[in-house]
Amino acid sequence: MKEKLTIPLLKKSAEEFCKAESKFKNRELYGITDGKAVGTYIEHKFQRYLSERYEYEMGSSAKGIDLPEDGIQSDIKVTSIRQPQSSCPFKDAQQKIFGLGYNLLIFVYKKTDIKHQQAASLDFMSCTFLEKNRTADYTTTFRLIEMVKDGAIKEDIIAYLVDRNIPVDETGLNIIASKIMAGGLEQGYLTISNALQWRLQYARIVTLTDDIQGISKLIDKVNK
Repeated sequence: MKEKLTIPLLKKSAEEFCKAESKFKNRELYGITDGKAVGTYIEHKFQRYLSERYEYEMGSSAKGIDLPEDGIQSDIKVTSIRQPQSSCPFKDAQQKIFGLGYNLLIFVYKKTDIKHQQAASLDFMSCTFLEKNRTADYTTTFRLIEMVKDGAIKEDIIAYLVDRNIPVDETGLNIIASKIMAGGLEQGYLTISNALQWRLQYARIVTLTDDIQGISKLIDKVNK
């Protein structure tokens, strides 16, 4: 009987997968320049890697994330080191301030085509597990935390949110501002751009050298 997947086992598997895949020559990816196609291929391969070893609930479009099971609640993101970013579904504006509501497992690769072998090498430069409380926008949360410390009132918070073009109506602004004033806002580490889908950028995560609670650097070849 397979062992039940847990967060520690997910992290361990991601690290092992990156090390193995960095040595593997992918004939299926030779000549492929579409980052989305490469990402989908690696994501499916990692899912197979997990399913061969552990018991867990796989995600679906209805569930919204790749690993929706209670206790894991994580989404898998695969992106190129050239422009480490991806999109994710927009649920509501509060995600930019309070986090996406789930963890992220972020694989960042460097792809090289090997002509004489007709194969592609994917060197995983970074792999990070980002807990859900760290998935908000860095600049927005940094400034809001600073404002609360400096004694800002609710109207100041609303004015800042409007200035940042947070995609929400007046009622929503009041709800968000009240939650911020109540305290407990945590520093996020993503760059989140407003769009019909959130655009998540991971450069800060990839280059991060500080030891931050809630951020596990499983593979880090960028800062070494």
